[in-house]
Amino acid sequence: MGQRIPDEIRLSDAGAVLHLIYGPGEAYALPAEYLRVLTPSAEARGHGGQGGQTVSGKAGVRIAGVEPVGNYALKLIFDDGHATGLYTWDYLRELSLDQEAHWRAYLEDLAAQGLSR
Repeated sequence: MGQRIPDEIRLSDAGAVLHLIYGPGEAYALPAEYLRVLTPSAEARGHGGQGGQTVSGKAGVRIAGVEPVGNYALKLIFDDGHATGLYTWDYLRELSLDQEAHWRAYLEDLAAQGLSR
């Protein structure tokens, strides 16, 4: 099964939500905060999977821009200046399908480290 590219990509609520529509009956609404804190950049993931840190304090962040990167990813530009994560189609699909589990794990990480949204 190859990568799935959304038929439509749009922002709503002044950049607070990114919508990915794959076809009739298959649409996902991803909050900007969720996408920002789960950035695929080295900030959160570290280099080579080591040294990443939990991103906190992003409850009010918005997506200021969306740029395609070739045929494989989106570059999301956030209003806090972050623009280095490339969200591949596969990663966006994973974030869409497993949103509840990813968010719960993020909130648990925040609590364990004494950080806030």
